[in-house]
Amino acid sequence: MTARVRWHARWVVPVATPPIADGTVITEGEHIVWIGERRQAPLGGRDEDLGDAILTPGLVNAHTHLDLTVLRGFLSDLPFFDWVRTLTRAIATLDDGDLLASASLGIAEGLLGGVTTFADTAPNTAAFDAMRALRVRGVCYREVFGPDSKDASKHLATLADQVAAMRRQETELVRVGVSPHAPYSVSDALYAAVAEFARRERLPVAVHIAEGADESRLVAQGDGDFAGFLQGRGIATPARGSEPLEVIERAGLLQRDTLLIHAVRVSAPAIVRIANAGCGVAHCPASNAKLGHGIAPLLALLRAGVQVGLGTDSMASNDRMDLLEEARLAVLAQRAASGGHDAVSAQQAFRLATLGAAEALGLDEAIGSLEVGKQADIAAFALPQGPRENVYDALIFGPRPRTLQAVVAGRERMRNGIVHDFDLANAARVEDAARRLQRWRESQTKV
Repeated sequence: MTARVRWHARWVVPVATPPIADGTVITEGEHIVWIGERRQAPLGGRDEDLGDAILTPGLVNAHTHLDLTVLRGFLSDLPFFDWVRTLTRAIATLDDGDLLASASLGIAEGLLGGVTTFADTAPNTAAFDAMRALRVRGVCYREVFGPDSKDASKHLATLADQVAAMRRQETELVRVGVSPHAPYSVSDALYAAVAEFARRERLPVAVHIAEGADESRLVAQGDGDFAGFLQGRGIATPARGSEPLEVIERAGLLQRDTLLIHAVRVSAPAIVRIANAGCGVAHCPASNAKLGHGIAPLLALLRAGVQVGLGTDSMASNDRMDLLEEARLAVLAQRAASGGHDAVSAQQAFRLATLGAAEALGLDEAIGSLEVGKQADIAAFALPQGPRENVYDALIFGPRPRTLQAVVAGRERMRNGIVHDFDLANAARVEDAARRLQRWRESQTKV
């Protein structure tokens, strides 16, 4: 018999429709079957009375690197090229168990913040395995690297084998995609090969693009730190276009089912092409700011009709798995940059963390809003102190609300700070791995 649950709260925030005071959401099994005012709710089923709380769709994190949670605070204040190189060498010192524990901890932190869906990119299966074990929803984009065009076919063959193995373990909640990493780590030939592979296999794609000045300089001028590194490996670095977006556009990746990660340095004409192509964008304001990449043109993207979702990026470039904080930063950064007191509202920002992110990932038919027929992915937050009649302001601008529950496909995954199926040994292993990383860094400094 399918379980029927009546969820009651001071506020229900469906996102696609206006907030409901003293509202109720009724779920049966994995789906939402009714939503409206509590006084009108049909009888029958178990009652979950959340009291003075806000009931929302589960938050959707449009970009993570869950396996890098162990690197929180490890790479602070490094120039981007040094950041990338140090990260690459540091990760090589960790084993599969360390990375799995790191990804598991990242998911647990996300659930504690109301995140029920993660869009992750990684060159391993740590996040994929952790998502399935913790029974959250997600898209795992398998990363591929290869800056030398001569090796494109070899890298694609390896990627195809990796993806095939992962797809055999896909679930209804966790699916697989591909991610040719970035213009400084992927050749034009490999971009084109991955684009064709993704079309043939009907795989979603995610690509880091137009993130920072170093990347733009490599693409437009063929010089800079990344160029020097590649040239030192015998890889030519000719100019590839006036801006990074042209590289993936030429390769056939500017299309629906492609998620553009960051998109900080995109021109006005490029924004129009992104919108016309139907690409989603993962907007990561904290990571963009911490790495000194700048403020992405969120207002222009939204005005052009681009589907934008919020992402935290990795804990190596952010330190916090807090999507509501990302929403607040998105508002404040756009208002500061534009000089407009109402540029991006709290309501718009919350949409970016829910339905907007679901749209960017192509998951909006199933999640991102509370609607009859959609999956029962739900988050509940304690109503913060302060003005309580503008629920969006309370969520975005008020004190950080405590997350009461997180539910995925009708199954409770977190309640009152307890994450179901999370082994605390994972946290201990991450702490141990972090100490080993610190010793490794100290040894590198001595050398």
